[in-house]
Amino acid sequence: MATQIFVNLPVKNLNKSIEFFTSLGFKFNPQFTDETATCMIVSEHIFVMLLTEEKFQTFTPKAICDATKSTEVLVCLSSESRAAVDDMVRKAVAAGGTTYNEPQDYGFMYGHGFQDLDGHIWETMYMEPSAIDQS
Repeated sequence: MATQIFVNLPVKNLNKSIEFFTSLGFKFNPQFTDETATCMIVSEHIFVMLLTEEKFQTFTPKAICDATKSTEVLVCLSSESRAAVDDMVRKAVAAGGTTYNEPQDYGFMYGHGFQDLDGHIWETMYMEPSAIDQS
């Protein structure tokens, strides 16, 4: 069985977060969705659990970071092209997210990012296939 990853993020308003990520093209698993949480499907093995702050707090004894003031995680997703990177950021901004820097072009790799409604940073990047060492 392949290893799966579940990134857990606290959100202030679950319904608004679902609307935001739906507008970016993400789907959700209704089996793991209720009024306190949802499971956003990123790929076959990658999921993001969006949890109300109250629900998230039940999993940790530590205070929840205000992602608009501090960075607790950088989530980076690969894209199939440079245009897909720009399209994702455009959709995020149109849905109420913000950008925090300019696109980064390293020749073989291109990236840009956005902050979601709660201030979590999402990077999206494209890397030229020829730049990836297959050995």
